[in-house]
Amino acid sequence: QLPAGRLQLTLYQYKTCPFCSKVRAFLDYHGLPYEIVEVNPIMRKEIKFSSYRKVPILLANAGSPLQLNDSSVIISAIKTYLISKRNSLEEIVSFYPPMKTVTEQGKEVFEYGNKYWLMLDEKETKRVYPVKEVRVEEMKWRKWADDWLVHLISPNVYRTPREALASFDYIVREGKFGTVEGFFAKYMGAVAMFFVSKRLKKRHHLRDNVREDLYEAVNEWVKAVGKHRLFMGGNQPNLADLAVYGVLRVMEGLEAFDDMMVHTKIQPWYQRMEEVIQKAEA
Repeated sequence: QLPAGRLQLTLYQYKTCPFCSKVRAFLDYHGLPYEIVEVNPIMRKEIKFSSYRKVPILLANAGSPLQLNDSSVIISAIKTYLISKRNSLEEIVSFYPPMKTVTEQGKEVFEYGNKYWLMLDEKETKRVYPVKEVRVEEMKWRKWADDWLVHLISPNVYRTPREALASFDYIVREGKFGTVEGFFAKYMGAVAMFFVSKRLKKRHHLRDNVREDLYEAVNEWVKAVGKHRLFMGGNQPNLADLAVYGVLRVMEGLEAFDDMMVHTKIQPWYQRMEEVIQKAEA
């Protein structure tokens, strides 16, 4: 635990963004207080200070102000800082350098090196990961959450016009929209995302019934956790548990979430995650 006021955090987010939800799950579980700035997804004036135009952005002050980008970098850097007493947060963040890459569509994007690694010395690593396989497993499933699971969310929550409208009703209710802006976002956004979800389905080679891909992925996760562990981390969640929970949580209250609970084996693990995070928050 850190002394009070040692680490001041401000999270710039969209509440319904799965990457932002991952960061909140991590911060809540570790009992780290933070302020939330809800970003208007159309104007994004709240993050005009930043050349990085995505969320989440975490502003961290541990003696000097610092901006952290990318949900997995944020989680790895802050976790390293909590465990390691040697390095300043600024030094830790320097271990995750941004690298410019080009996507298959020819778009330039930034990727971050080492983002699933905790930058620990040998003694610290042994304490957190008693055997090498534990670290490898955690990294594998954190990457899986980013590279596969997160891409199943939009095609499922915008699967039909009715589901798309229900999803945007939730987004507008929970997000930062003006009255008129929210009205147009709800109806025009629902129509737009219904068609975008079809493109995403094709891009990620999903089945006609995208629920089948969601169910299969979720059951694959449950199988990986196994019957003899409460969490992938054992008796307590590890960073993979928090990542998967954070991604799935954004569907709560929507038809896709209810269907997932009925048609997969995720419910016991998901309820344990809810309980342990609520306990940590309290």
